[in-house]
Amino acid sequence: MRILQVIPYFPPAYAFGGPVQVAYQISKELAKRGHEITVYTTDAKNLDSRLVLKKDVKNVNGKIRIYYMKNLTMMSVKKAKLFITPKIISVVKREIRDFDIIHLHEYRTFQNIVIHHYARKCNIPYILQAHGSVPRIESWRRLKQIYDVFFGYRCLKDASKLIALNKTEFMQYKSMGISEDKIVVIPNGIDLSNFKILPPKGLFKQKYGIPGDKKIILYLGRIHRTKGIDILIKAYAYLVKNMDIKNIVLVIAGPDDGYLYEAKVLAQSLGIYNSIIFTGFISDEEKLCVLVDADIFVTPIFYGFPLTFLEACAVGTPIVTTSLGDTLEWIDDKVGYVTQPTHHNLAEAIYRIVSDDKLRRKFSRNCIKVVRSNFSLEKVVERLERVYKEVVEG
Repeated sequence: MRILQVIPYFPPAYAFGGPVQVAYQISKELAKRGHEITVYTTDAKNLDSRLVLKKDVKNVNGKIRIYYMKNLTMMSVKKAKLFITPKIISVVKREIRDFDIIHLHEYRTFQNIVIHHYARKCNIPYILQAHGSVPRIESWRRLKQIYDVFFGYRCLKDASKLIALNKTEFMQYKSMGISEDKIVVIPNGIDLSNFKILPPKGLFKQKYGIPGDKKIILYLGRIHRTKGIDILIKAYAYLVKNMDIKNIVLVIAGPDDGYLYEAKVLAQSLGIYNSIIFTGFISDEEKLCVLVDADIFVTPIFYGFPLTFLEACAVGTPIVTTSLGDTLEWIDDKVGYVTQPTHHNLAEAIYRIVSDDKLRRKFSRNCIKVVRSNFSLEKVVERLERVYKEVVEG
């Protein structure tokens, strides 16, 4: 099949989080299976800068054609995560009939408005995968409502299929007026070959001067206010001050997405700033090192299906989250805990794992088993491929 993937950000724009990796891994696996893959994306590198490109179109191993289109302004990217690429209009006019199916990633995007219009006009089927972006959370809620009224509802309704990452997202699509038969639940998957050879323990601790007997509580992801990092920092303070746990260190790793300053101010106000390590953006190599050294992986609030959960599981690092955002039924009491969204409850769940080596080893074994059984990239893309074929064959 000739497949078009559309997403506002694509490697090396890893600062925009999980969907970047998901779209890339899907594209690679589909190309490996013999499909012709084209990607429409933008030149955004992060919220502040553009990618430096010698030319707009890039070919990866001769199998994936990537079209990086220039954002009209980086101000709209930084202020509202709005990626406006006028060039996509002429490109779509010229090329859309070349594709058998289109896969839209994310929900409220300028690119989706353009693709929706021409896909309907030229009778090219498309599927949409929102990656947890359907709820009107975060900022700009009024703008999101306006988008839904003028563009979003029609874009969802006209899609041949909608990909939900979990049961919660399935219900979110339904709440937007979509019938159940158009929604398919397909989780994210990861390339397990990247985890066959792991770095030795201790490399991350050595780099950051963490004593070998200290246990690492890890947050890894975008530093954004919706992630519940404030709950985690308060939970860490509670562990250190109220529960007198001294052999732990909190590592907050990932790029700033508007909340880093506030997170540091909160840590300062609680008197624990000097015992927290803020790494900023880390490379894939360093990510493996910190995941291997971490004793517990904590993301207090999430929406969709964080790829980082699977990465943590792939190296056997137990997970703790809360019930405040979306839910994944395979986590609680299997590979970790889902707790109430208070810093007291989060602290207690963390303590149960870091203080009980037998429990941590049990969760660690379960982590590796569940990711290999259910979330390998090959199995996930195989399910996605079946959806494509069903849509194309009508």
